[in-house]
Amino acid sequence: MQIPEEVVDDLRKRLRRVEGQVRGVEKMLAEGRECRDIVTQLSAATKALERAGFKLVASGMTFCLEHPEEAAADGYAIDQVQNMFMKLT
Repeated sequence: MQIPEEVVDDLRKRLRRVEGQVRGVEKMLAEGRECRDIVTQLSAATKALERAGFKLVASGMTFCLEHPEEAAADGYAIDQVQNMFMKLT
């Protein structure tokens, strides 16, 4: 299954943002920052990763609904994509 280029671009942008957030957490730890500040940053990174996953699975579901035979032939029957979605919840 091909992921549309605009989705790939969006996912890469989201992952770069998460990467920056994780680096920020490492820096905060090294600086001895307050626990609540670190938890806030970790929470933001976690949410950003979740949103990237949901964006990817939503793209897959859209493809499966628009091209069910092709998706199934590629190993992405709708029930398998639903299972991927459930892994994120």
